Amino acid sequence: GKPKGAKNKIGLSLREMIADFLNENFETIVSDFQQLDPKHRTKLYCELLQYGLPKLQSLSIENTIERLPDDQLDVLLNRLHEPKTEN
Repeated sequence: GKPKGAKNKIGLSLREMIADFLNENFETIVSDFQQLDPKHRTKLYCELLQYGLPKLQSLSIENTIERLPDDQLDVLLNRLHEPKTEN
């Protein structure tokens, strides 16, 4: 077998190919993202967010939302549904 801690060459090669693909097509991906309807754009954004930020425990998020006063929760929910305006 392979030594403990040795990298899988096929996996490493595949990761490099995916990284190259993403880098080469970044502008197209951004353009496609901007053309998605708000629901799908938000879903994709949330799915990608996990790669940019550490995941929080779902319990801590639920507790935070439950502690928000109703007026602050309404403001937060309304902002999530507002269309993005460009300055």
